[in-house]
Amino acid sequence: MENLELQKLANKVRQGVIISTHAAKSGHPGGSLSAADIFTYLYFEEMNVDPSNPKDSDRDRFVLSKGHTAPGLYSTLALKGYFPFEDLTTLRQWGSYLQGHPDMKSTPGVDMSTGSLGQGISAAVGIALAARMDHKDYRVYTLLGDGETEEGQVWEAAMYAGFKKLDNLCVIVDNNNLQIDGNIENVCSPYPIDKKFEAFNFHVVKADAHDFDSLREAFEEARMTKGCPTAIICKSVKGKGVSFMEDQAGWHGVAPNDEQKEAALEELRKAGEALCQM
Repeated sequence: MENLELQKLANKVRQGVIISTHAAKSGHPGGSLSAADIFTYLYFEEMNVDPSNPKDSDRDRFVLSKGHTAPGLYSTLALKGYFPFEDLTTLRQWGSYLQGHPDMKSTPGVDMSTGSLGQGISAAVGIALAARMDHKDYRVYTLLGDGETEEGQVWEAAMYAGFKKLDNLCVIVDNNNLQIDGNIENVCSPYPIDKKFEAFNFHVVKADAHDFDSLREAFEEARMTKGCPTAIICKSVKGKGVSFMEDQAGWHGVAPNDEQKEAALEELRKAGEALCQM
């Protein structure tokens, strides 16, 4: 898919994030927006998935380790065709299948229930190991927040993945440098994230989370890497695409009000119109 088409889709993903979190009056827009381009590239370019056969045993798997950014994942899944885009307005509503964190039992396209930070990568390692034991060729992708890498379980999982040489595993870190309490360097710095993964026998690639050429290069390098898992450290901007949310820790877990929703959607619609004229 051409980069321009991916950019248009990512813009729609971002609109879905704003629409859903506003409707829920809760949720996590900041990290969903920073990962929107990553979600888009994974589901529309990188992964072997089919919404018409969501339980295909040969499909690639995705685990959203930073499960609180479910609005970004749901928006992407809706655009991919797993469920109606209009259902995003039911986010976190009583009886909705779009819960605050991903639920593999109720949401089409979700491969693992996640939410407790640090646990998703462990599940992804287990799935990658299962693929090897079953002699399957599918790949496993997991997205972590940079603040999440402060969790010890992340490094236990990384140690095991490196030891088992799980080259069908691709760990992605959304490195927007902010977490709920502020700058990650001030809370409990996990830096250097790249050197830590290297220490656990990962091949490490750095990428620009908002540049599809950069993402394409990184994922192609990960796919070609044999004998060890890959970690892609994606430099990103929290709240990307909505100017008043960008690089603001306060938008980690706060939903936009009516006025903020309209301002954000107007900005995104104008950006989308500009893309259509290119």
